[in-house]
Amino acid sequence: MRDAAIEQAILALLAERAPGKTICPSEVARALAQDNDAQWRPMMPAVRSAADRLASEGRLQVLQSGHAVASAVQAVGPIRLARPSPPSAT
Repeated sequence: MRDAAIEQAILALLAERAPGKTICPSEVARALAQDNDAQWRPMMPAVRSAADRLASEGRLQVLQSGHAVASAVQAVGPIRLARPSPPSAT
């Protein structure tokens, strides 16, 4: 699976959600693997890597327990992906 296809799938799933809602990286892997259990689990590292790239570009946020974390790859345990928070007005 190409990195660009994974990134595109992440952004497409986020676009389908209401503002403020998140997606699970496994949703991306399942969508790309067409819910094939044998194929989606091995895709998880690539999905997390793609999430990190998009986060570094400011195109999404990686959340754990509702708080932003620096890396989807380094996070231990479940994470969620969200649209970036709008800049706060000061």
